[in-house]
Amino acid sequence: MGAVASVLTAAVLWGTVGPAQLWADAGVHPVALGAARMLLGGVVLSLVTVRTAGLRSLRRPSVGRWLGLSVLVTAAFQVCFLQAVERSGAALATAVAFGTVPVVSGICARVLSGERTGRSWTAGTACAVTGIGLLLLPGSGARADLPGVLFGVAAGASFGVYIAVTKELGALGADLGTAAPVSVLLAGLLVSPYLWVAPEGLTGGRSLALVAWLGLATTALGYLLFTRGVGRLSAATTGTLSLTEPLVATVLGVVVIGERPGPLAAAGAALLLLGLLVVSVPGRRGAKTGRTRSGRAFPVRTGKARAGTGPELPAPPAGAKGEPAPREP
Repeated sequence: MGAVASVLTAAVLWGTVGPAQLWADAGVHPVALGAARMLLGGVVLSLVTVRTAGLRSLRRPSVGRWLGLSVLVTAAFQVCFLQAVERSGAALATAVAFGTVPVVSGICARVLSGERTGRSWTAGTACAVTGIGLLLLPGSGARADLPGVLFGVAAGASFGVYIAVTKELGALGADLGTAAPVSVLLAGLLVSPYLWVAPEGLTGGRSLALVAWLGLATTALGYLLFTRGVGRLSAATTGTLSLTEPLVATVLGVVVIGERPGPLAAAGAALLLLGLLVVSVPGRRGAKTGRTRSGRAFPVRTGKARAGTGPELPAPPAGAKGEPAPREP
C-alpha cells in the first residue's frame, strides 16, 4: 500500500501541471516557463539523487548519443506540453499528450526491440487516432485548435521516444537514477536562452509561485515519490495508477478553471482516455525475448502494455529485472 500511495501521489502531482499553469495566469511564455521548471527541478534532483558512480556510468561507450537524445526529447516534451495547455486547456492537452504516448512508445519498441504490440496496443492506437480526429473537427470546442492539438501530439510523441531511449540507456548499463535528473537539467539549459528572449512576467509573485510548484512539487517531489514506489509494483498496476494524472487534470480543468469542451471535444478526450485504459489492462504474460538497438536482450511480456505519461522523469525501464517503464508529466 505504501508503494501504491507513492505512485498515486506522484500521478496526482503531475496532473496539476496544466491546471496550475492556467490558474496562475502569470503571463509567462510557455517555453520560458518550461525552462525555469526544468532548471529548478533538475538542480534539486541532481543534488538529491546524483552520485559519482552514476555519472561514471554515463561515460560508457555509446551512452552519450542516447543521453543526448534523452535531453532533446525531454526539452521537446516540456515545451510542447505547456504550449498545448495554453492553447487547448488543461483537460484536452493532457488527454491528447498522454493518449499519444502509448502509440509512439509501441512503435519505438517495435522498431528498436522487436516487441510485439498486441491487440491492446492496436485498440488503444485506434482510440487515440479517432479521438484526435474528433478534436480537429470544426466546432469541436472553443479551445481545441489545430496548433494546440498538434503541440499535444508532439509532446506525447516526445515522451514515447523518451521511454524507448531510457530502455536503451538501461541496456547499456547507464545509471537511470542519474540519467533522469541530468537529462532534465541539461534540457533546461538547452531551452534557457528563452528566459532572455521572453522574460515577461517571470519575476512576478504568481510566476515565482508557479515555477516553485512545477519545479519542486511536480518535478522533484513527484519523481522521488514515483521511484520510491514503482519498483515494488507490476507494470500493469503502475500503468493503471498513472491514469490518475489525466483524470486529475480533467477534473481540475472543469471544476477549477471552468473549461467546457464541446460535445465533439469531450468525445475525443474520452476516446483518448479510453485508449490509455485499454493499454493499461494486464494480459497474458509471454516468455519472448526482445533486443534493444544496442544489442542487449531483455524479456518481452506480451499483452502487458503500460500507459505512458507523466513527468519527464523515468523509473527503471522494462529490463532484466522486469521493472516498469517510465512515465511523466
